[in-house]
Amino acid sequence: MAFADAQKIGQYQQAMDTRDLIGQAKGILMERYKITAQQAFVILTKASSLSNVKLRDVAIHLASTGEIITQ
Repeated sequence: MAFADAQKIGQYQQAMDTRDLIGQAKGILMERYKITAQQAFVILTKASSLSNVKLRDVAIHLASTGEIITQ
């Protein structure tokens, strides 16, 4: 039971970290291009889809390099 609870906590923490990373990436795009949060999210999801890279990894790349993944 304790192991299952610890696993759930780890999953929740990972989900929160992913949400924060995507938020940071959206913020970068919003500031750079003067767009809405929804538009920034669309850009991230399209980059993820076109490059076949997980959304989380697209966000990490943008936040660390300032560049969006393009194929």
